[in-house]
Amino acid sequence: MRSIRSSSRAHTSSQRGFALVTALVIAALYLGLIELLLIDGTRAFHEAQRLRSRVIAATLAEDAVELAAERMVDKAGAKAGRTDAQGQIEGTYVRTAEQFELTGQATTAGVAPERATVRLQGRIVDDGATHKITIDYAIHSQ
Repeated sequence: MRSIRSSSRAHTSSQRGFALVTALVIAALYLGLIELLLIDGTRAFHEAQRLRSRVIAATLAEDAVELAAERMVDKAGAKAGRTDAQGQIEGTYVRTAEQFELTGQATTAGVAPERATVRLQGRIVDDGATHKITIDYAIHSQ
C-alpha cells in the first residue's frame, strides 16, 4: 500500500493535459486544412463555370452569324434570332454593293452569364454564273 500512497497523480494529469492540448491543436490544423481545400475547390469550380460560359457564348455568337448569313447572296440584309436553353442569339447581315458585314451577338443563360460578339466583314463578287464570297476581317470579342 505504501507504493500507492507515494505515487504522484499530478504527474499523470499534466501528461493528460498535454495530450489533450496536442490533440486539440492537431484537430484545429486539420479543420483549417479542410476549410482551405473547400475554398480552393469552390474557386476552381466557379472558374470552370465561367470558362464554360465563355466558350458557349463564343459558339453561340458564331451560330448567330451563320443564322444571319442564310441566303446572303440573294438578300441585301437580314436579321435572325433565337432563344434556347443555352442562351439568346441575335445575328445581323448588311450588304452594300459588294461589301457585307455579318454580326452575331450571344448571351448565355445559367449561373455565370457571358456575352460574346463575332463580326465578319467581306466581299461578294459576282462572276456571272457563280458568286465568290471572301471574308476580309473576322473579329471575336467577349
